[in-house]
Amino acid sequence: MDKAALSMALLRLLSGCLELTAAFVMIRLNDAAKALVVNSMLALVGPMVLISTTAIGIIGMTDKLSPARLVWILAGVTCLLIGILRKG
Repeated sequence: MDKAALSMALLRLLSGCLELTAAFVMIRLNDAAKALVVNSMLALVGPMVLISTTAIGIIGMTDKLSPARLVWILAGVTCLLIGILRKG
């Protein structure tokens, strides 16, 4: 199996486990204010996982892509991140 694909999958599995753990913690806390704090922590993890998996994928494909295609991919990822992280 491709190392980049395996790394991306493992990172997503870890992220999914964190999501499930947070859901169980919210149920256990049984308080909306505390659950909101847990949810806020997850909001920090999501973009980091997105950035990491995308970076791993791009690094894994650099030998298969022309420089022009790589620029287009990076521009698309940049637009995605601006749309996700920009406040306003």
